[in-house]
Amino acid sequence: MKKVVFAFALITAGLFISTAANAQSNGKAAIEKLIFAYRDALNASDAAKVVSLYTTDGVLLANAAPTAVGTEQVKGTYQYVFDNFKYNLDFTIGEIVVNGNYAFARSTSKGSFVIKESGQTVPDENRELFVFEKVKGEWKIARYMYNKAK
Repeated sequence: MKKVVFAFALITAGLFISTAANAQSNGKAAIEKLIFAYRDALNASDAAKVVSLYTTDGVLLANAAPTAVGTEQVKGTYQYVFDNFKYNLDFTIGEIVVNGNYAFARSTSKGSFVIKESGQTVPDENRELFVFEKVKGEWKIARYMYNKAK
């Protein structure tokens, strides 16, 4: 009887570990997809799409700019940026860590932006830190901070 109980406990533990590993893997894949959706919206200058990727209480900590808190401020910041600059960036993900309904990712981006007023193209390279929250089963950007890599 003890052997049966022990075997059952081992099988149950194995299934639990396997389920947790699958959830972590699925979370990482969903977050990677979200980061690339963010990149695509950024490069398309689509403020509405960018904001849709954030939680309603999301926070944007942009380089050399005031902190934007909540949908309206985050949208206003991106709209200002898109009114003045056109981005062409690619992101490289350094790590993604998932823990329950929260996760974080570290990435870098590299490319350029055009200053619309002058038409000047400027090289751009950044380091990013994303904090994600799972809201109603969907991953969203809860906090996003970036700074210049050089």
